Amino acid sequence: MCVHAFGLLGRSVFVFGFLVVHNLFGVEEGVVGKAPCCQLLNHFSIGQFIIVTDMSRCCGVTCEFGDEQGTGYASLRRSVGLCWDSVRACSAVCRRALLSEDYGKTFQDVTDLINNTFIQTEFGMAIDPGNTGKVILTGDVSEGKGSRIFRSQDFGRSFTPSDLPFQPLMQISYSPENSDILSAVSVASELWLSKDFGISWKKVHDSVCLVKWGIVDTLFFTTNPNGSCSDKGTLELKKTSDYGRSFKTIGSRIYSFGLGGRFVFASVMSATGSTRMIHVSMDQGEVWNMAQLPMVGHEQFYSILAANDDMVFMHVDEAGDSGMGTIYVSDDRGTVFSKSLERHLYTSTGGDTDFTNVTSLRGVYLTSVLAHDGSMRTVVTFDQGGKWRPLKKPWNGECDSTAGDPNLCRLHIHASYSTSMKLNVPMLPLSEPNAVGLVLAHGSVGEAVSVLSPDVFVSNDGGYTWFRVLRGPHHYAILDSGGLLAAVEHNPNHPVSQIKFSTDEGQCWNVYNFTEEPLYFTGLASEPGARSMNLSLWGYRESTISQYWVSVTIDFSRLVSRDCGEEDYVQWLAHSDNTSNPTDGCLLGYKERFLRLRKDSVCWKGRDYIINNQPTPCVCTIDDFLCDFGYYRPENSSECVEQPDLKDHMLEFCLHSHTERLQTSGYRKIPGDQCEGGLQPERQLMDLSKTCVSNLLRPELLVREASWSTGPVIAVVITILLISAVAGVLLVKKYVCGGRFLVHRYSEMQRHVEANGIEGVDDVDIVEAGKMHYNDDSDEDLLD
Repeated sequence: MCVHAFGLLGRSVFVFGFLVVHNLFGVEEGVVGKAPCCQLLNHFSIGQFIIVTDMSRCCGVTCEFGDEQGTGYASLRRSVGLCWDSVRACSAVCRRALLSEDYGKTFQDVTDLINNTFIQTEFGMAIDPGNTGKVILTGDVSEGKGSRIFRSQDFGRSFTPSDLPFQPLMQISYSPENSDILSAVSVASELWLSKDFGISWKKVHDSVCLVKWGIVDTLFFTTNPNGSCSDKGTLELKKTSDYGRSFKTIGSRIYSFGLGGRFVFASVMSATGSTRMIHVSMDQGEVWNMAQLPMVGHEQFYSILAANDDMVFMHVDEAGDSGMGTIYVSDDRGTVFSKSLERHLYTSTGGDTDFTNVTSLRGVYLTSVLAHDGSMRTVVTFDQGGKWRPLKKPWNGECDSTAGDPNLCRLHIHASYSTSMKLNVPMLPLSEPNAVGLVLAHGSVGEAVSVLSPDVFVSNDGGYTWFRVLRGPHHYAILDSGGLLAAVEHNPNHPVSQIKFSTDEGQCWNVYNFTEEPLYFTGLASEPGARSMNLSLWGYRESTISQYWVSVTIDFSRLVSRDCGEEDYVQWLAHSDNTSNPTDGCLLGYKERFLRLRKDSVCWKGRDYIINNQPTPCVCTIDDFLCDFGYYRPENSSECVEQPDLKDHMLEFCLHSHTERLQTSGYRKIPGDQCEGGLQPERQLMDLSKTCVSNLLRPELLVREASWSTGPVIAVVITILLISAVAGVLLVKKYVCGGRFLVHRYSEMQRHVEANGIEGVDDVDIVEAGKMHYNDDSDEDLLD
């Protein structure tokens, strides 16, 4: 690693209560909050705007200090026993709302704009995903039946209060089509809608459990006439497309539902109440198809790992408390599934999976599998689930103490499961769509996912090759579309004063002293989208009698000031790992060549940087096809063969109310693949002119209902024929590339958890930040 040391330069002055430090990098430092016990609770960032609210709930108990996993923002966690009455006695400085309009370099106190109101800890901020500048803060009001929100349409410069006629149960949600349309669920399980950005609200339905926005202002929700959302498998699925004036029931015996890409999924309880099946709709719930997936029992679950308009990754849990299941990938209709990866790690102790979408290169996903001896390992797919393989050993990585055979050493990535096990992993794998090919992750090299302290590894080709860039755990960030990387060492017990940065994708790192007064570092914050050159460091300092928050913002544009030109870029072929092969770089039917920044160019891409890629179509080869329904790949073979128990059997299933027969040579094209000509395996679906009916809906529920508050109900009975399942579920085996690689044992990880006092989950539903997290012993279908 190349290291260059920098010293703190410039002068210091106090401005509006903030300590401002000017130097080469444009560092500005501000005292954010000060109290006997402080906790940074709520924050959001839109472009250069940052709001921090309700920074500390203070009381006489001791605070635990730590970082907020996954957010990058600082957080201080209080210990148990916080009393609400004590909270109300906090000093005014503890509940300030601060606004920054310059990426956190300076903050102004805007507490008076929200009338000194406490903001909800769990779901107090609702930001319009469309980046329109709309923000809603939900007040923490315990008195009365209502609540209060504060609405802003100018990124928090001004707020308008509005009283709510209900107390919200979760975060207020924006319609994806019109940000003036809002939905909310009350603590009384009522569904409320607003069509004027929260000025007025109307209750449109009772006994509502789960609510999600679909396309074209369609709102889906589950409800139970008996008022209990805990009776899984007895819920009804409804939708409204006219903002609650009328409703349509589109499913009964619903256990859970979810949206992904253009698909609507429903987990439906069987008539016996002992098993459930996934049903899929491509037309917003009008017609359903039964997915060709295994049924699950009460102790199992389904989980949508990823979904787009082309296909779905679905995890199906195994019976028993095994902590694993099988990944299936769908066809472009979301109905016919092929087995993609067996023994996929997905725990029953909290719903943790390492499944990660590498957003910097299409088709790439990382996850962990559980071997037969209870060990774990990392695998990667580069073709959207077609084949999985282990990661390569980094060229500069040494095998750790878990490696018995150096020839079996591989890189293993730490992700969500490691953080849930309280390993020393401060950040999850990081990639950005506009930083092509770049991935940062914590990992270990050996036969095991080690509990030893990990190092930081970087891949600049989407996961094909890796190299170690930093020893020990770090917080890291991608800036300037990958032109700049930054990292701060993770050491909660010691204050820090240095930040590391790299302008060559992690090959060389510079060390810079950003402060003369070290602080206990808690997290990094940068503008979403990785286009900014500004990075905020959050932490706290200790005085004799208190701790106080400090925000330090570094503007790297003072260092990298030259704009990038054409001479700074070089052409790069994605997915290239064998230049002698004429199909090298072909993935999902085409090659992509990108213009990427030269590693020796120190320049600024800028906010207007646009990815420059040149796609070239490829001829179809065997790599463009999955094993079809009823086929699998034997070990050490790339050929798809018939599953023995299905050999010479007719493959029939239902699609769109008609029985169809599949005639196949064993291959189907990967969804989204755009190859042309070349290999075209025989595949044909024949309509047998047989009608098949699903029991997803009871006929008496197929009605158009008037709004519950509008008087007489006028119902038009609509008869819809749905589909039925093939008798028996066909399990299609698919070979997972790569051999059997030993990793650290699952049972040893569990012992590590127990040693660190991690408790198991209970059977109480948890509402967090507007998203329902169900922890009922892993048997909730996670169809988000």
